[in-house]
Amino acid sequence: MAGLSADRPGPPVFCDERGGPMRTVSALLIVLAPGFLAPPLARAADAGWPHDDSTHQHASSDSLPHLVAGDFCGGSIPEDEALGFVPMPEGDVFCPLIADPKGTYSFASYLRGTSDTPLGTDIGAVGIADRFPLVRWGGPDPGEGIQIGLDGAVFAQFDLNSASIDLLNADYIVGLPITARLGKVSTRLRVYHQSSHLGDELLLRTGTVQRENFSFEAGEALLSGDIGFVRLYGGGEYVFSARPSLGVVTHVVHGGIEMRQKHSALHLGDVAKVRLVAALDVKAVEVLDWEPAYSARAGFEIGRARATQHVARRVSLLGEFYHGRSPYGQFYHDDIQYYGVGLHFEQ
Repeated sequence: MAGLSADRPGPPVFCDERGGPMRTVSALLIVLAPGFLAPPLARAADAGWPHDDSTHQHASSDSLPHLVAGDFCGGSIPEDEALGFVPMPEGDVFCPLIADPKGTYSFASYLRGTSDTPLGTDIGAVGIADRFPLVRWGGPDPGEGIQIGLDGAVFAQFDLNSASIDLLNADYIVGLPITARLGKVSTRLRVYHQSSHLGDELLLRTGTVQRENFSFEAGEALLSGDIGFVRLYGGGEYVFSARPSLGVVTHVVHGGIEMRQKHSALHLGDVAKVRLVAALDVKAVEVLDWEPAYSARAGFEIGRARATQHVARRVSLLGEFYHGRSPYGQFYHDDIQYYGVGLHFEQ
């Protein structure tokens, strides 16, 4: 979510003469198309491609085959928790998004900002996040079902070129996700709150950055489909409470594509296995004239060399690129661009 007010000094956010209607239509098509295409393509994949009979056998070294769909994307579910009512379960039926700047997993990144804003510097970006499943009703097949949980995250950006590595911005997010999967199609419905805060050192050293009491609540709906090694997703958000623009509602459209090897590209003996991953995430906000913001990531995902029945954490080394309105709350009105590299930690 970005940009909710036209009252703040700087570039106007309710109008933009650089694109006009064609840019608006293009942005909507880009981010909504994956959501419409994912279910029929996934059904076609189920009908037209041979099934892997190993999905109901014991675990192999390259996947957790007790899952019927999406096990390679990080949503692994233990075999003994795959069916029926399970309180406080492991895993999730909806896979985390690789390139979403506000994805709920932990990371540490070095970014080189190139914009004419406080973010146009060398940035140390850190995210501390966790997802806590409360309950899952598994079935009708293993790996499918409906799940309810909690998630929370803190995303902070630090100026690495300042003497004391000043905090620039911190975003706090807490949400209630409801996720579901049937075959290769999955969805996430979530209500969440975000509040954002500027760093004290930045305020003291500049004297020109204007602080906003910026926070909002939103409802999110995403639909996703796995087609071989490709995943498509699309959906949007409805912001029903936003400050400082009290009483203003807005909409966000959100879509993307991910590619992840099902099998390992490299085995490091009994220590680890490596897969190639790549993703593009696109968001567009109504009050920003549907100007799309692009987030791209690609690199290597490192996991446990031998699969077990229980979820193994994974780490990814990813190159990162972002262009568009800032995803960082206090700088929501700024156009920014950055590139860099980061370590991302999945549950």
